Amino acid sequence: MSRSINEVAIAALARREHSVLEIKRKLKHKGFNEGEIEESIAQLIENNLLSEERFTESYINMRKRRGYGPTRIAQELRERGISEECFDSYLDRNNGEWREVMRDQYIKKYGQTVAAEYSEKAKRAKYIQSRGFPLDWVFKLDSMDELEY
Repeated sequence: MSRSINEVAIAALARREHSVLEIKRKLKHKGFNEGEIEESIAQLIENNLLSEERFTESYINMRKRRGYGPTRIAQELRERGISEECFDSYLDRNNGEWREVMRDQYIKKYGQTVAAEYSEKAKRAKYIQSRGFPLDWVFKLDSMDELEY
């Protein structure tokens, strides 16, 4: 016996928060048609089981705990169908916590040592930038002061 569209959607949401786009993709992949997908999503939103705001906040916190920066997280949210207006206030790029996350990632990867060679500095900067931290923040990590707690 196959499950109903609502059972499939609720099962996915029981595991973690999803964006509307993610739920649409999952339901489409399971073979449901566009009309029933739209109807189910409207019902999920109305019953507060599906919330872009809740997904956004949860996703940002999860990625921040894993050591990713605001630039990368913003890109990932866009890929999941979340608008800049929705995530901008949750992301709060001016929050000092981001620099702590960046510093922790740097220390986790490279320890307390400062790179002496230009090539090593460039390699480290590329790594931290790939984690989603702005380049101007990365350059400030060159000094040992930024690494100390």
